[in-house]
Amino acid sequence: MLLTSPLVSAAEFERRTGWAIKPEGACKADRCVPLRDTSTDKFDISELAKALRMPLVRDEKHDLWAVGPEADAPPLASARVPHFTLPDRNGDEFTLDSLRGQKVLLIAWASW
Repeated sequence: MLLTSPLVSAAEFERRTGWAIKPEGACKADRCVPLRDTSTDKFDISELAKALRMPLVRDEKHDLWAVGPEADAPPLASARVPHFTLPDRNGDEFTLDSLRGQKVLLIAWASW
C-alpha cells in the first residue's frame, strides 16, 4: 500500500487491506490488534505496522511511504543457515559448511 503520509484514514486502510479500525483496535476477521488511539478518523500506520510486523519504508526523494502485508512469522534472527548434512545426487554426504566463505545458491524442490 503506497501512502503520501504515515497518517491514513481508517476507511481507506480498511478498503485497501481488510483491517477495520474499531474502538478495540485494528481488526480483521477474529483477530484484533490494540492501538493507542482510534478516536480520530486518521491513525499512524507505523504503530500498526510494528504490531503486525508489516514492513514500512519511506522514499524521502518522492515523499512516499509503503507498507507491506502482515507477516505470520517472526523475522529472521540472522542470515546464517543452520548446519546440516544431506545426500548429494550420488548419494554421498554433503555438508553445507564445506562451502563456507563462498557464494551459494540453494534450490529446493519437492514433488508434492
